[in-house]
Amino acid sequence: MKKVFASDFDGTMYFYKADVKLPPENVEMIRRYQAAGNVFGLCTGRQVGGLTPFLKGLVEPDFYVTSTGANIVDRHFQPIFKRGVDRDVADAIVREFRPRGHRMTLDVEGDVCVFAKMDYPGFYYVISDVADAPEGLIHQVSIHAESPDEAAQISAWINERFGGRVNAFQNVQEVDVAPLGCTKGKGVLLLRDYMRRQYGAVKLYGIGDSINDLPLLEAADVSYTFPYAPKSVQAQADHVVPTIVDALLHSMND
Repeated sequence: MKKVFASDFDGTMYFYKADVKLPPENVEMIRRYQAAGNVFGLCTGRQVGGLTPFLKGLVEPDFYVTSTGANIVDRHFQPIFKRGVDRDVADAIVREFRPRGHRMTLDVEGDVCVFAKMDYPGFYYVISDVADAPEGLIHQVSIHAESPDEAAQISAWINERFGGRVNAFQNVQEVDVAPLGCTKGKGVLLLRDYMRRQYGAVKLYGIGDSINDLPLLEAADVSYTFPYAPKSVQAQADHVVPTIVDALLHSMND
């Protein structure tokens, strides 16, 4: 049976506020996990282009479930599944929250689109509005809030107004707006079906640290989180572990 491990990115294996953002022990353990014949990949609210600059030369995921399951690609960035937010909905959300001063990002076919220049090591587009964005599917709209409470309020407002067309998920102080029906959980289930066609029997492992990871943990055959995760996330997980290294070791020996 092939073991497939789907990991959240921020707060799980990568810590953008820390001095050492991608701990070397995480990198070493992921490489060891893959070398043993297992499959490791990411399940995140980030875009493909929001991941690759931070992984280059360190970690080579076998798959990417990005933008909360709206854009799934293999290790060579070939498409497995794609969905998009309708452009009129994306435009309405941008027009509502950008004038309030919120930092906003669009995922257009895996590329990062922002509304002002930023200090970022990878490629990105600077756009003036949704109409100025590149052609292709808008997989996700992301909004940065000033606090978790504000993020919860923004998520509730979007779900109430556009709930028949999109899902808004809170990720601490971030809000990720994905096409209706897209979640991290549905993303990894689609990935599992794809992996079954490649390998036959599959056992799916999942790890995450935040509320938007709940669907991932629920979908996984075996799930993990951390002592610093919200209580609702800890209650959903099968195992609470100190680090992703411990989860990968457990998976290898399971």
